[in-house]
Amino acid sequence: MEQRISLREANQHLARYIKAVEAGEEVIITRRGQPVARLMPLPRERVLSEEQQAARERTRMRMQQGYALGGKPVSRDTLHEQ
Repeated sequence: MEQRISLREANQHLARYIKAVEAGEEVIITRRGQPVARLMPLPRERVLSEEQQAARERTRMRMQQGYALGGKPVSRDTLHEQ
């Protein structure tokens, strides 16, 4: 949701609008009816636990190694012929 407030209102009640932004709202500040600034929440960075980081690293390593599926390598020409 978006709110539009005057610069004067922002100066007088900044803490109120910061709380609204923390709750996910966006606040547009106007001067003489023209938008001049936008208050919006910062994107939150996801912090992984040590276990999650270790699992992510194991997955990356496994993906780099690849999976042996038991098939033979196929050339581009062979695929094209089929």
